[in-house]
Amino acid sequence: MKDDPLILGIESSCDETAAAVIRGRVLLSDEIISSASIQAKYGGVVPELASRAHTDAVDEVVARALARADVKKKELDAVAVTYGAGLLGALLVGLSFAKGLSYALGIPLIGVSHIRGHLAAAYLEDSSLEPPFVTLLASGGHTAVLYTESLTRFEVLGGTLDDAAGEAFDKVARVLSLPYPGGPHVEALAREGTNSVPMPKMLKGQGGYDFSYSGLKTYIINYVHTKEQRGEAWSRANLACSFQHAALDILVEKTVEAAREKGCGTVTAGGGVVANGYLREALQTACAHAGLRLVLPAKKRCTDNAAMIAAEGLIRYRAGEFSPLTLNACASVPLR
Repeated sequence: MKDDPLILGIESSCDETAAAVIRGRVLLSDEIISSASIQAKYGGVVPELASRAHTDAVDEVVARALARADVKKKELDAVAVTYGAGLLGALLVGLSFAKGLSYALGIPLIGVSHIRGHLAAAYLEDSSLEPPFVTLLASGGHTAVLYTESLTRFEVLGGTLDDAAGEAFDKVARVLSLPYPGGPHVEALAREGTNSVPMPKMLKGQGGYDFSYSGLKTYIINYVHTKEQRGEAWSRANLACSFQHAALDILVEKTVEAAREKGCGTVTAGGGVVANGYLREALQTACAHAGLRLVLPAKKRCTDNAAMIAAEGLIRYRAGEFSPLTLNACASVPLR
């Protein structure tokens, strides 16, 4: 095996068809074809439409990634692909394409957990990054505080007891009549308001590194319905801003607390919610005050992308952990 292999990453778990090429930890290309504009017409992702969009786009996006990297298919050392978690039909498109490449080129197939991909994105941001460190995972499907012990092993210190942070943002966006995807629109609206609406304190009452979003989400829904039924004036911007503070401040607090307890000098983060500007600023401020080094992936590598899949593929490649061509797609994978 090579020290700095040339790896093609493929991601198709939801509504982004993506491909990227890395050589070692150096990112050579990162291409995405999104069907988000199509999904927005329906207020969310329609699995059948997503699968068809992936089928139409996967060959083109891989060709773009190879061309941008100035790499020929025959030069590749491995192909890494998301096998879960995500929409089953969408996953099967990327996985089937990757299997075909692996078989045709005689190179290893590396099945990658989408969750681990989000964690690996930080390695592309800082090529010198090495464990141990504490990681905040915040996405639409998972929200947790992790202690990364080694390149291949992490410990779950705590996480949401119910809904994920990203899911809460999307639900609140609907209540506020904001378009899909909800997270960026809630963030934009929050910038116009103030943190002036009292929020429930249940998020801080879980203890340890666990937290909850279902109560906060329900509180927002009831707040809006009550105001509307009574005909009372209220500010959408202030509510969005107050929700954002309540939802994200707890993540920052527990992540820094975990780093202190574990004696780690470094904090990383990954997942779509980490693209939120307020969260990024809050993490930077809190880590600076605590004397912690913070490694944040670029915003575009917090949302679904293939660069992070290739980055995790590199870890698996160096560990000799390859997948058989019988690998199947999984709609859900454990957080481990």
